[in-house]
Amino acid sequence: MDIEIKAWLYDILNAIIEIEGFFLNQTKDFINYQNDIRTKRATERN
Repeated sequence: MDIEIKAWLYDILNAIIEIEGFFLNQTKDFINYQNDIRTKRATERN
């Protein structure tokens, strides 16, 4: 596999782990996500 592709996949994995951390103290309910502007914006930018 190309080193550049591995780097992209590594970045994607780290973003997923970080996004999961946004939801540690709350349920993964879409309504709650829509109403929490900080979590929503942080997730979308990641």
